[in-house]
Amino acid sequence: QVQLVESGGGLVQAGGSLRLSCAASGSIFSINTMGWYRQAPGKQRELVARIRSGGSTNYADSVKGRFTISRDNAKNTVYLLMNSLKPEDTAVYYCNADILSTGVKWGSDYWGQGTQVTVSS
Repeated sequence: QVQLVESGGGLVQAGGSLRLSCAASGSIFSINTMGWYRQAPGKQRELVARIRSGGSTNYADSVKGRFTISRDNAKNTVYLLMNSLKPEDTAVYYCNADILSTGVKWGSDYWGQGTQVTVSS
């Protein structure tokens, strides 16, 4: 069993900052890509940022220069530092990870339960 547990969401004023964390636990052999997605009301879930095991990253154009994704492989944890937040960043943020469990041949996609980020104007 593998679980992803997110923390760090909340309410912040425009221009403020938040830091999200997502810790993976369970029968983990290795973790490939970890990332953050978000879903605003009435919209599809979209990629925010992702980071591979080697450290390379991708960002959505809308967050480039404002958000920074990082990971601590020893702690199986991924972070998302969000600066200069805008009201349009308001969404439920989901952690995602491609995890190879112990005793299993293929990796699987796992999702966290989501954490609400609300940016007031």
